Amino acid sequence: MCLAIPMKVVSIKGETATVEFGDISREVNIQFINNIKKGDYVIVHAGVAIEKLDKKEAEEWGQVLLFASDFRKSSPHRGMRKKDTKRK
Repeated sequence: MCLAIPMKVVSIKGETATVEFGDISREVNIQFINNIKKGDYVIVHAGVAIEKLDKKEAEEWGQVLLFASDFRKSSPHRGMRKKDTKRK
């Protein structure tokens, strides 16, 4: 499964930006989006910024991802492989 993450641009150098989500920081390619500046929010997939978001959208996405992460941590199936959860 692939997942795109909303991240905040904290610095830019050429066609690369440093972006953050919570305590995660990554270097991403920004060449496909025009007019990116420090403080903007972008959707990042596979090391590439693929879409610019407004702050409200980014915060909503972030809340959904945090909820999903918390839900996964509390799931009784956590750590099970797909075949382990099939009915017999």
